[in-house]
Amino acid sequence: MSLALTDLLRHPVVQAPMAGGVAVPQLAAAVSEAGGLGFLAAGYKTADGMYQEIKQLRGLTGFPFGVNVFMPQPETPDPAAVGVYAHQLAGEASWYSTGLGDPDDGRDDGYDAKLAVLLDNPVPVVSFHFGVPARDVLDALRRAGTFTLATATTPGEARAVQDAGADAVIAQGAEAGGHQGTHRDCPETDCSGIGLLPLVSQVREAVDIPIVAAGGIMHGSQIAAVLAVGASAAQLGTAFLATHESGAHVLHKQALTNPLYTRTEPTRAFSGRPARALVNRFLREHGRYAPAAYPDVHHLTAPLRKAAATAGDPQGMALWAGQGHRMARELPAGQLVEVLAAELTATRTALSAGGAR
Repeated sequence: MSLALTDLLRHPVVQAPMAGGVAVPQLAAAVSEAGGLGFLAAGYKTADGMYQEIKQLRGLTGFPFGVNVFMPQPETPDPAAVGVYAHQLAGEASWYSTGLGDPDDGRDDGYDAKLAVLLDNPVPVVSFHFGVPARDVLDALRRAGTFTLATATTPGEARAVQDAGADAVIAQGAEAGGHQGTHRDCPETDCSGIGLLPLVSQVREAVDIPIVAAGGIMHGSQIAAVLAVGASAAQLGTAFLATHESGAHVLHKQALTNPLYTRTEPTRAFSGRPARALVNRFLREHGRYAPAAYPDVHHLTAPLRKAAATAGDPQGMALWAGQGHRMARELPAGQLVEVLAAELTATRTALSAGGAR
């Protein structure tokens, strides 16, 4: 692990920056206080909303933490396809007694304004999803004292992260819950993602910067596995989604271990970009028809998802989850970090003992 990354955390545990109200300051603080690296999600917030959460988090912990930023998205290739999808969702709007959202409600997620805040009020770590910033952006953050990362789902994307000047890369395997952080949204490559262990091994051969492994990790033994193949730390999302401090809806937390939900599947149904979720009614009925149009579809379905949650209906919610969701543990976040660290130590000890025989 690089010296800079070592200084950020006592345990090789990073809490994924889950957008949509999950990665709240209380969760990030608990993780950082326990020796991991907590993260706030700037996605879907205004720049001021992000700043207010940073202020709140700083009041809860003096330990390092991170903020995740979404990269701006290109124009939708076929706006007409969004209109067709909206027509298909009319029945959902009627069922939940709500309107559909405006698909044109912004494409850059306030990117420039958020960067301005993060440069004026530097935080220890900033990561990027859905692409990698230009070198001058990463250089400016480095001059401000910020450690930078960006997500990659292939060795080629990892090389792009390194070439742009990021300090580390997040290697996101196909097992990961929520949105895949692909740099380009290509429908032709849907469901063709690389599994985490082979991805980390390939990325290790492709780049020299530290790797944070993400995707389906729920147990300390899995952290040991990704460290063994070349990662410096592990990023966990679904594991922290179920914790006490998580801002996830209670129905979302319960669904992770509910036997009604037997599997996860990548889908464009809720946002227009591939994202792994528990298979529910909405995904089954609409997933095959959803266009490649992010964030248009995200804006379009936002009122439906909110209305479903208000109605207590998880069948209409986006139940993001990684493939390891059945291993979720309802613990305080700080205790989960300690359990993961203990499991990691036990696994390493057992492996060392086995090798000594």
